[in-house]
Formats: sequence, structure tokens, C-alpha cells
Amino acid sequence: MEEGTSKSPTHCCDTGPPHEDAEGRWDAHQWDTREDCEVRQILDRVADKWSLLVIALLERRRLRFTELRREIDGVSQRMLTVTLRQLERDGLVRRTVYPVVPPRVDYELTPLGSTLHETIQALVTWTEAHQNEIAAARAAYDAAQAAPAP
Repeated sequence: MEEGTSKSPTHCCDTGPPHEDAEGRWDAHQWDTREDCEVRQILDRVADKWSLLVIALLERRRLRFTELRREIDGVSQRMLTVTLRQLERDGLVRRTVYPVVPPRVDYELTPLGSTLHETIQALVTWTEAHQNEIAAARAAYDAAQAAPAP
């Protein structure tokens, strides 16, 4: 959300059990696609690549900011700071500041964040199991796109 806007998230959709259509397929349009939809905002946050990596790294352990930054290839200091603040705001990460010099700050998953990690792990497991099929599909698609048109 841009600074200076007064829009706040709304409960704009049915968050009950997934709806199925007449053929038993899950209805992906069960949540509103407006930007101010709270469900959409939460999905955008937890599906962000930096958030996924932070949540995965914090499973069952506490890490300092510098340790997280070292473990996440390509993340800038600013982006990691923003990601951690957003995850803390959403109740997924706990930040603990120790009164020592120099200051020490640890990050860990909250119980809520741990439940999300279970879902992320299932996605990672699926990806690992199907990575060869996906690579083959990509190669076939790229070859078809590179072929001259008849």
C-alpha cells in the first residue's frame, strides 16, 4: 500500500471451506481480487520469495539478522528488514532484542509461523518430487517457441 493512502484491508471474501463447482473443482475465485482484500494481502505476503525463505530458515531455530542475511542469497539488507518487519506484524515471526552492547536481536517463528512452515514444506516437497517433470516441460515449451512458424 502506498504511503498517504487511507485504504485499509477489508474482510472482502468468504474464508470458509473451499467452494467447489458443479464438477467438484475448487473455485479459485472464492476470495476477492481487489487490492484491499485481506486474504489477498496475506497470500501476497506469505507467498513472497523472501518470506518463504525466512520462514524456512527459522524453523526450529533462532537466527540473528546477519545469519539470515548470510543464508539468503541475493537479499538486500533493506529487503530483509522489510520482510522481517512484515512477518513480525503478521504474527509469524517474533523479534527479541537483548539489552547488551552491541545490541543483539534474534528472530524466531511464532506458533502461528510454525503452522505456516508445515504448508511451505509440503510445497517444497512437491517441487522436489516434480522438478524433473517441470524441467522437461520447460525445455519442450522453449523448443516449441524457438521453432520457426510453419
